[in-house]
Amino acid sequence: MRSGFVAVAGRPNVGKSTLVNALAGTKVAIVSDKPQTTRRRIFGVATGDDWQLVLADLPGFQRPRDALTERMQQTVDASFEEVDAVLFVLSARERIGAGDRFIASRVFALGVPVVIALNKVDRLKPAHIAEQVAAAARLAAGPRGQKAGERFKADHPDADWIDNFHALHPVSAKTGDGVGALRDELVGLLPEGPLYFPEEQRTDLTVETQIAELIREKALWLTRDEVPHAISVEVEELEDKVLRASILVETDSQKQIVVGKGGSIVKEIGTRARPEIEALLGHQVFLELKVKVKPKWRRDASTLERLGL
Repeated sequence: MRSGFVAVAGRPNVGKSTLVNALAGTKVAIVSDKPQTTRRRIFGVATGDDWQLVLADLPGFQRPRDALTERMQQTVDASFEEVDAVLFVLSARERIGAGDRFIASRVFALGVPVVIALNKVDRLKPAHIAEQVAAAARLAAGPRGQKAGERFKADHPDADWIDNFHALHPVSAKTGDGVGALRDELVGLLPEGPLYFPEEQRTDLTVETQIAELIREKALWLTRDEVPHAISVEVEELEDKVLRASILVETDSQKQIVVGKGGSIVKEIGTRARPEIEALLGHQVFLELKVKVKPKWRRDASTLERLGL
C-alpha cells in the first residue's frame, strides 16, 4: 500500500487546519479566525483501501515573540524532517507577498515534492482566481518570484529545487471544491509503506488534548484582541460522567472578559463545546469550567511542558 507523511505549511490564517480537516474527512484540528490558533503539530489521518495519508498540520510561520511562539516555530522546523511531500497553502483572498516567498524558499529547498493549494477560492471571480494562480505559480520560480520557472533555472543552474514544484490546486476547504483532486494528488506522491495508524484513527491527539482544544476553540470565537492569544485550556478531571477543565489566562482583566457578566461568556463556551465533546466521548457529560489566572504562562517553560506545547 501507499503511505506517508505530508507537512502542511503556510502563513497563519490561510486555512491550513480547515483544509486538513477536509482532507481527513473529519474534524481533527480546531479552527478560528484568530492567528496562532494552531499551536502544536497535529496529525490528521486519511485512510483508503490501499493508502494512508498522514497530514502534519503545523503552526503558521511566524517570528517568535515569547517561549510559546518560539516552541511553535521549532515545531514547524522539526516537522519538515523526513516528510514525503509538502502541502504549501496560500489564501486566494490575500496578496501573495514576502511572507509567502520566504516560506517558498524553505519548502522548495527540502528536496521533496511540493504541492501548492490555493485555498478560499469560493465566491471569488474567475479572473481573480486566475491572477492568484499565476502569482502562486511564480513562487516556484525562485525565492523572489521574479522569473518564471525555466528562465529562472537557466540563469541559476544550481537552483535544482525548482523541480520540486509538483502541482497547484485551487480549492475551497470550506465548501470541499477541489479537495478530492488534491487528496488524490498527495496520495499519488506517497511511497510504498506500512499502515502507520489504525484504519479508524483520525488523529494522534489524546482524548484529553482534543477536549482541551475544543474548549479553546469556543473561547477563541467568543473573545477578541489579545485575549485569544493568552488563552489555554487544561483538562483536570475526566471521568465517565464528569469533565472538569480550567481555562488559563494571564491577567485578572482577561479573566473578567472570559468569565463575562454573571458568568455569561464561560457558560456560553461550555454550551458550545459540550455537544462536540459528547460526540467525541460517545456519551453525555457534565462539564465544569473554571477560569484561572496564570501570569505569563506563555513564557513559563514548566507550564508549556505541562500543556504539551
